[in-house]
Amino acid sequence: MSDHFSRRNFISSIGAAGAVSMIACGGKKRYQPGELTLPEQAPDGKVLKAGLIGCGGRGTGAAINFLNAGPNLEISALGDVFRDRIEQCKNRLMQEKELVLAEENCFVGFDAFEKVIDSGVDVVILATPPHFRPQHFAAAVNAKKHVFMEKPLAVDPVGIRSIMASAQKAEPFNLSVVTGTQRRHQHSYLTILDLVKQGAIGDIVAANCYWNQRQLWYRTRKSGWSDMEYMIRDWVNWLWLSGDHIVEQHIHNIDVINWFTGSHPVKAVGFGGRHRRPTGDQYDFFSVDYIYENGMHMHSMCRQINGCADNVSEWIVGSKGTTNCHDKIFKADGSVAWQYPFPTHKEGKVDRSKIKSPYEQEHINLVTAIRSGNPVNTAKETAITNLTAIMGRVSAYTGKQVTWEEMMNSDMRLGPETYEMGAVNISIDIPTPGTA
Repeated sequence: MSDHFSRRNFISSIGAAGAVSMIACGGKKRYQPGELTLPEQAPDGKVLKAGLIGCGGRGTGAAINFLNAGPNLEISALGDVFRDRIEQCKNRLMQEKELVLAEENCFVGFDAFEKVIDSGVDVVILATPPHFRPQHFAAAVNAKKHVFMEKPLAVDPVGIRSIMASAQKAEPFNLSVVTGTQRRHQHSYLTILDLVKQGAIGDIVAANCYWNQRQLWYRTRKSGWSDMEYMIRDWVNWLWLSGDHIVEQHIHNIDVINWFTGSHPVKAVGFGGRHRRPTGDQYDFFSVDYIYENGMHMHSMCRQINGCADNVSEWIVGSKGTTNCHDKIFKADGSVAWQYPFPTHKEGKVDRSKIKSPYEQEHINLVTAIRSGNPVNTAKETAITNLTAIMGRVSAYTGKQVTWEEMMNSDMRLGPETYEMGAVNISIDIPTPGTA
């Protein structure tokens, strides 16, 4: 890696209130917790046309979130490798937004991303399986399009370096790029971060993060499906397409710790295993000890198995207290020192209807950045967290200690060299720690 791709240049430069609040306040001052604001909707402006690449459930949801972000926003093109996914997306857009897309603006195939980008759109929404993200992001930046892309951004180190290069290339074009790390777009998280930066828990000395839940969805193979079609339809269970769930899902929790510390681990030692997964080649659980440059440890744990204790959370331990990063700060004795004032019903329960969805806030912030002329680019920070998760996965798969520099210089690339419906000519092996 050349010097301008060194990890120092990609450590988060986000201020105390984070990149999103800088959009809200125009980057002119640091807001205090009581003053920190997020735009309720994007400002008006000329029509912005968006093209959706990847028309599954999350992609369709992202398209609707974009349309809800403010006035004069359109979805004008769709692209996917499967026709039925496009039809499902079109039907939902019609039902929920009364939007009718012309057939000539709906593209099918592995080259559909190029046709969407070339269809006259201003913004590209990337929501395919993450293996394809680096290629699609590079094409969007080369075409000078603003981008919203779902996490994760890549499944391997080669893909991460591509994302970093494209993110850097986007900057002189004043392109705005927002990634699907929702917690960075939630007022409660931003407020807790600001308090932590002001010393509310003292010096950060340790951290824990978890995404333990039930088994995720899967698809059984149908007659007539080729290897490629089956794998893509069941993508969340295949390493080369999703990166495994420590990368595809647990990235959210790992990102919070990197965000709050303004850093990333330099090495990892982990383990994991596979017991009950019915398809794919991934693990069911991971447990990783991440070590940061200052010696701080973070324990990362994720699991997708039914009938077990669930836990999705992040915890930061300080020299004077702790925080769950989301809504509470605790004193050293465990008592609550401060609690985020969520809106409540009369009976005291949190009124979720009055809390802006972070999935929608992401798009509000993207459109606000575009229309205000204050570009935002979060791809670098997300790429760092993405590589952190990959580092933990590699350690668990091999049973070895893995370093950041090894990952930054790794030539690991997952998946086939070419894409076509048919046989997938790659080795599919369940990793066995201690043998590689």
